[in-house]
Amino acid sequence: MIKKYTSDDQGYKDALEVRRDVFVREQQIDESEEIDEFEDSATHYVLYDENSKPVGASRLREVKGEGKVERVCVLSSHRKKGLGEELMRAMEQTAKDQSFPSLILYAQIQAEDFYKKLGYETTSPEPFLDANIPHVAMKKVLNSSQ
Repeated sequence: MIKKYTSDDQGYKDALEVRRDVFVREQQIDESEEIDEFEDSATHYVLYDENSKPVGASRLREVKGEGKVERVCVLSSHRKKGLGEELMRAMEQTAKDQSFPSLILYAQIQAEDFYKKLGYETTSPEPFLDANIPHVAMKKVLNSSQ
């Protein structure tokens, strides 16, 4: 089950819990980079397992008229089960509901194929570093009739 929250909601803490596990502890990203000035302007998504435990998280915000997907993560114990795809579908539906023409994201290199399978195209000519991890820029044009 996926729920949406703002940074004022109690469920936002569940999103932060998952993000800290994946990005801060597992990937060694400094927490000051992970939790940034865009928290309040984003819609936060939390994916819960059958025991109501938060196991995945992401956020979506508007940037220059497009939706920007950020902080997509699933706990290592729950990967390879299609949960990341569920989070992406939920954000894509919100983006369509808000009439965003497209979604953009910065994908870690190891996740590029995951996003390609979901219809995203790489738009950056070369990988770049974000939080000292190689990333590529990607984009998906949305069709509102889907």
